[in-house]
Amino acid sequence: MDLSSIKQLREETGAGVMDAKNALDSCGGDISKAKEFLRAKGLEKAGKKSEREIKSGRVFSYIHGGGKVGAIIKLGCETDYVAKNEMFEKLGNEVAMQVAAMAPENVEQLLEQAYIRESGKTISELVKEAISTIGENITISEISRLSV
Repeated sequence: MDLSSIKQLREETGAGVMDAKNALDSCGGDISKAKEFLRAKGLEKAGKKSEREIKSGRVFSYIHGGGKVGAIIKLGCETDYVAKNEMFEKLGNEVAMQVAAMAPENVEQLLEQAYIRESGKTISELVKEAISTIGENITISEISRLSV
């Protein structure tokens, strides 16, 4: 295993240096297996954080089709600091776009949907990956979609 593999894994997953190194060590240097290892580890961490209280968050919106379709979501987190985080903002924008594109009827249905940018991943898994990387509990508490 070399430094370029660690760097590549970090860039692709957002994992820390030691997490990337340990994942590569555990997977014999195979980057794709290391990604899955990190994903599984992240989902485990996310489950542990799910009990923590949501005290902050933001509202995100997405307008598509020249104003013909719009979505608004409420994404919660534990602290105001994370609510301003770039990764949290990206998650909010992606989920709002998902709501506009796939028209889920409620949050539960949204969480079960395949993510439009990566069909092998659900929205629930997308949120859990963000929880793992950011280190705080994150929830989608409300969604709404309008169309003309």
